[in-house]
Amino acid sequence: MTTTTFTIQDLQKLHDFACSLARRAGRYLREDQIHRQTYVLATREKLNSVDLVTAADEGVEKLIHDSVLAEYPDHAFIGEESYSAGEEKRFLLKDGPTWIVDPIDGTVNMVHMFPMTAISIGFCLNSVPTVGVVFAPFLGGEGTLYSAIHHPQGGAWISEFGPSGPLTPLPIIKPPPPLPENAPKGCLFFGEWGKDRRDSPQSNLTKKSTNFVNMATELGGRGGMGGMVHGLRSLGSSTLDMVYVASGQGDIMFEAGCWEWDVCAGIAILLQTGGIVVDSNPPDGLSDTDPIPMANLGGRRYLAIRACSEDAQGRSPRTQQEALVREVWKRTERLNYERPT
Repeated sequence: MTTTTFTIQDLQKLHDFACSLARRAGRYLREDQIHRQTYVLATREKLNSVDLVTAADEGVEKLIHDSVLAEYPDHAFIGEESYSAGEEKRFLLKDGPTWIVDPIDGTVNMVHMFPMTAISIGFCLNSVPTVGVVFAPFLGGEGTLYSAIHHPQGGAWISEFGPSGPLTPLPIIKPPPPLPENAPKGCLFFGEWGKDRRDSPQSNLTKKSTNFVNMATELGGRGGMGGMVHGLRSLGSSTLDMVYVASGQGDIMFEAGCWEWDVCAGIAILLQTGGIVVDSNPPDGLSDTDPIPMANLGGRRYLAIRACSEDAQGRSPRTQQEALVREVWKRTERLNYERPT
């Protein structure tokens, strides 16, 4: 395996370039939405009627792709729309510098003019999400920008006053509070229904429905599966689910069926703020005392837990996070999402 090294100055330059590029893409989308007053937005189905693509998705990806390769011609590029249109469906990430981009995460939201839509620009080094930029162009006056450099000398930030406003460090509350004592009780839980809408007892849709009800049910309910979370949120954007957990505005993200471009940028932000992301299915052979490995970026299953501080019992953040992961695993059915062949 070849290890590629970037200095913090290299990463800062790359981060600033990605932020500027996300703002440009956001202006493109805002102008496109304004022009919808004079035309009907054309959509095309990919998998089914909830898996949509528009000319804006393709236009934004082209803008980002061309800009990245003009600035960094030796870097690899993985984009949702170019991947979807291609014949190669294996996990394409290698160890070299690679951009992983979702031009519009939340296309269905955009079609309905619901503002939970994000541009996600991730950058990996040695297969690890290292720079993440997520721009929500319809949230706030001029949009809201989340970004991070995952590095000991890096940082994570939110622009609260528009994309050109001052960057405020994440998480929003510092230091982040401990996780709730009996978590998942008292947590805010994010999860998506996904694009697999098959109606059968063993379908992913049926299992997700069971999982959501389990997490919401009172403690002791559903045969002891009840989690009594404070609430469940389904934003229609895995990218925004992830950054809300990264920023401390949510506690748990449980997702399966999405792709590396949906989560790469968000994972970089989450890791830099002190959160963790693991497989939403427990790995085979993992004992109750084994450390829990990070999720496979291309594995299509992700369970994210926010950053936290040491609790009143003296438990470290990682101990609390892994304990919550195991409690979520106890209350959820195993989901099966394979990569197309």
